[in-house]
Amino acid sequence: MSDEPLISLLIVDDHPVVRDGLRGMFESTAGFRVLGEAANGVQAVACAQALDPDVILMDLRMPGGGGVDAIRELARFGSRAQVLVLTTYDTDSDTLPAIEAGATGYLLKDAPREELFTAVRAAAQGRTVLSPAVASRLVSAVRAPGAPGNGPLSAREREVLALVARGTSNREIARELFISEATVKTHLTHLYAKLGVNDRAAAVATAYQRGILGETATGP
Repeated sequence: MSDEPLISLLIVDDHPVVRDGLRGMFESTAGFRVLGEAANGVQAVACAQALDPDVILMDLRMPGGGGVDAIRELARFGSRAQVLVLTTYDTDSDTLPAIEAGATGYLLKDAPREELFTAVRAAAQGRTVLSPAVASRLVSAVRAPGAPGNGPLSAREREVLALVARGTSNREIARELFISEATVKTHLTHLYAKLGVNDRAAAVATAYQRGILGETATGP
């Protein structure tokens, strides 16, 4: 663990007590470094440009600039930071805009600390982080009402989707399935089309709702 690079963090929340708690939690744990804090989305964008963190822990509803607008702005100027939403809100009106804006993942503030650490490590590698509870709330808005799929997923597409749900990168999927990364991307493109989604997080959410992930992930 000691030879792994530190994951740098920017903490964005309008409550000082929450920021202090998160800072203390990460600074007391090996492998993380907190670069700074911001109290709203506008400050978050400025801090991200100045500090260049690996991961941004982003609250959503903040006076003076919300998280979704900040995520959009970060994407617009090409920030390399992965945004992990950490909030108390799990309604469809909160989750979907955040994911669509470009958030890597979405967790609730009541997540256990080890789950949060794992999520930040995964986000730093560009992996989708979406808890099943949030996924189930996200689904109804991800799919247009009554929108039919474009056919069932193939066995290989199900394998790829199951690995995506476990936070596996394209490179690791390719290695595990003995295929090229280009082939992995092709499978992802096809399964996105069949599920009626545009990215990994939405694919995972939709697959939970349809029972595809449950069927794929269960077994000996």
